[in-house]
Amino acid sequence: MAKEIYLTNNLSNKREQFVPMDENNVRMYVCGPTVYNDPHIGNARPLVIFDILYKVLKNKFKSVNYVRNITDVDDKIINFAKENNVSIKELTDKIIKSFAEDCKFLKCEEPNYQPKATQHIDLMIEMTKTLISKGFAYENEKHVYFEVKKFEDYGKLSNKKLDELIAGSRIEVSNNKKNSEDFVLWKPSNEEEPGWDSPWGRGRPGWHLECSAMSKKFLGDEFDIHGGGIDLIFPHHENEIAQSRCANSTKTFANYWVHNAFLTMSNEKMAKSQGNIIKIKDFREGNISGQVIRFALMSAHYKQPLDWNDKLLKDCQNTLDKWYKVYDQNFETVNITAEIISPLYEDLNTPGYIANLHKLYDKAVNGSDDNKKIFISACKFVGFLTEAKEEWVSYKKKNVSLSEKEIEEKIDERNKARAEKNYQKADEIRNELLDKGVLIEDKDGKTVWKFK
Repeated sequence: MAKEIYLTNNLSNKREQFVPMDENNVRMYVCGPTVYNDPHIGNARPLVIFDILYKVLKNKFKSVNYVRNITDVDDKIINFAKENNVSIKELTDKIIKSFAEDCKFLKCEEPNYQPKATQHIDLMIEMTKTLISKGFAYENEKHVYFEVKKFEDYGKLSNKKLDELIAGSRIEVSNNKKNSEDFVLWKPSNEEEPGWDSPWGRGRPGWHLECSAMSKKFLGDEFDIHGGGIDLIFPHHENEIAQSRCANSTKTFANYWVHNAFLTMSNEKMAKSQGNIIKIKDFREGNISGQVIRFALMSAHYKQPLDWNDKLLKDCQNTLDKWYKVYDQNFETVNITAEIISPLYEDLNTPGYIANLHKLYDKAVNGSDDNKKIFISACKFVGFLTEAKEEWVSYKKKNVSLSEKEIEEKIDERNKARAEKNYQKADEIRNELLDKGVLIEDKDGKTVWKFK
């Protein structure tokens, strides 16, 4: 019997077997970036986690449609552009390009579709008109709001009653609302802000509306999986469910809601307000492979917080370095067994899959070519061993602060110290080279060196 996929569904708060609406057309929507600033390493976690889920789904099902949106109209974008004295187009074009480079750096596959909000304003206007006509939304002073009390299932995703959600969240205050919990579908724009003509005047959509409109276009009124960070459960995903189900007159919107936990630094949530942001771009422009970052993001289960630190990165670097010793890029990939991949079918248990990779490495290191092929294929399945050996070694070279000539001179100096039985000085030179990324070994009467 074929292995089944299980996921933790936040809509039911239970681990459930994944059963798609149509096995020949599995559909997944994941919230993408708001392009006002370079994505940080916390934003990288959903990129990698849902890339792995995409791979797992494709491994089992014939066709998978993966959609990840780009929010290129938002108050954050408007404010950031104004504060930095750049045009909105200049800003969004730059960040979209940087985001694409981040995804490539992290070894993520491209989704089937990456729609931009600004390209689908007409669909958002139509959905807003539909919500008004059905009595779920109202206009006031050129604003359009969704009336939350009209949707009886509001709060089901976050598993809270409406009063609890209002009390525990920052709700936008406005005299234009009937009720404090109502959220905006459309707002007016002044002359300096981006805007589109609508029945309610020139304006722009609210943040929540875009995902409902674009998921409908690319995946239909109902689809299988909706993903994103845990911070999106309320209000963003709760509001998406409300407006989509009411506009489309459906019993469901997405059947499975999957959310990854936060990244932390020193056990504090990574956030701009905490001042502990590390951008993906910082690693991309440094001397580290994206595989190391990807490995680190997979080292904890996606539902658990992941503490980001230098030791984690070093451990991941060392493991990949070890694995590259058996990598042969001339080997063709082979199909990996259900037993190997099974942890990923069990709610994307990436630590369990990494444990399997360690076992496969032990078989491959002194084993047959078949064992090496299985190990390499299992690594490639999740985005490891994707760079040529020479490229991997090049990262080490970048981290070495000495030229090859200087290294050879240091080795000569050490050999002279050893000949004079000055072993303390010889050890000091060895440790100096090691600190600078060079490992030396004495073999058959000769001293050889390599990048650490």
